[in-house]
Amino acid sequence: MIDSIFMANMRGDRLIERYYRGNISKNIIRAFRHHHIATKKLNKPVTRIDDTYFFHIKVDDVILGAVSNENVNPSLVFQFLHALSGLFRAYFRKVNPTTIRDHFVLVYELLDECIDNGYPQITGIEVLKELIKLGGPTKADSKNKDPKMKGKLTKTITGVTDWRPNTNIVHERNEVFIDILEHVNLLLSAKGGVLRSDVTGAVIMKTKLTGMPSCKFGLNDKVRLQKEKDDGKLRRPFKGIAIDDVTFHRCVRLTRFDQDRSINFIPPDGEFELMKYRVTNEINLPFKVIPIVNERGRNRVEYDITITPNFGKQLMATNVIVKIPTPENATAKQKNIKVKSGKAKYYPTHNAIIWKFRRFMGSSDSGFRLQAEVQRLHSVKEKPWVRPPISMEFQVPMFTSSGLHVRFLKVVENSGYSTVKWVRYITQAGQYQVRI
Repeated sequence: MIDSIFMANMRGDRLIERYYRGNISKNIIRAFRHHHIATKKLNKPVTRIDDTYFFHIKVDDVILGAVSNENVNPSLVFQFLHALSGLFRAYFRKVNPTTIRDHFVLVYELLDECIDNGYPQITGIEVLKELIKLGGPTKADSKNKDPKMKGKLTKTITGVTDWRPNTNIVHERNEVFIDILEHVNLLLSAKGGVLRSDVTGAVIMKTKLTGMPSCKFGLNDKVRLQKEKDDGKLRRPFKGIAIDDVTFHRCVRLTRFDQDRSINFIPPDGEFELMKYRVTNEINLPFKVIPIVNERGRNRVEYDITITPNFGKQLMATNVIVKIPTPENATAKQKNIKVKSGKAKYYPTHNAIIWKFRRFMGSSDSGFRLQAEVQRLHSVKEKPWVRPPISMEFQVPMFTSSGLHVRFLKVVENSGYSTVKWVRYITQAGQYQVRI
């Protein structure tokens, strides 16, 4: 896959070069460093010189690149480069030319473990830290001379669960914390029609489990629910949702998911991102915004903005900020801005009236209303007001715009201990905009 790995400073000087197949000339890498890096011509992440492709990313003060003269998968190359950058940051914190020069032997050792004949092998930080340590040998390293310890180390490196290498993990209390974090994106027309809406979300887990547990995770996925219903295994009805795009942590067994949409995995110890997803259908919008903006003549703009929550009375939104744009050459007096709740103020530097709520209680009432009047100061070369959209920021705990819910989490371990599970839902604003 990869024919060569190199590192260079921002002037194009060579720091590290490793060749794997012998079919890449050093002159062509030198030409790339001198004619592209040194002259600041890195406009694109992929550069082609003759029949050779250069993939590069910036890691702090260093350019990290991969070279290939074959038709490789660029996504896989960049994923490997980002894994290398995370590995170097874990060892050195700050990646700069001085650090690379001072620890060039360690960098070459890491590259030799991470890639073999051009193919990525091990990128797990915890596994590599057990194998290659920063600094000289310690007392703990002397234990690895024991044949049993060497066998365990080899099994860890070549095993299928390098993200959980230690089977002797012990916790006094076995717990799993699950966070469903969603960002809702919306573009609403001035008449209230939805022009674009989608939800991007992530399932973040923090596990404190003893031993080597096996987990099975269940969501209200429409395809999975229909399969359980056809097999007669669905005990009670659930409202399913259609998940469009899903990406998983590498601990998830993808073959099982492809077969029956079940999520099975052996979790890492600590916090990790289990999956990311995207939903585009049947979005439950947290807020409905009704804007009425009228330009009275050339010197005055009147605002009448109403915001209504779409979640229940038992829920509450926090840190709600509504940014209402104004013309650039405008001024507004505080007495002309009237609100029934929250605090609103005109900010000339932002060209906007910013309406803030510390807490926004959910209800079925008519919502909250803002009325304002802005004076416009005209010039000779004045351009028409473009009317940027109203934007919102918010956070709604225990609410999901996609309708995603956790159905179950089963934890199985040989010792048969019981597990305490915690679930939290949070919906935040992505690009939540309403045209005026």
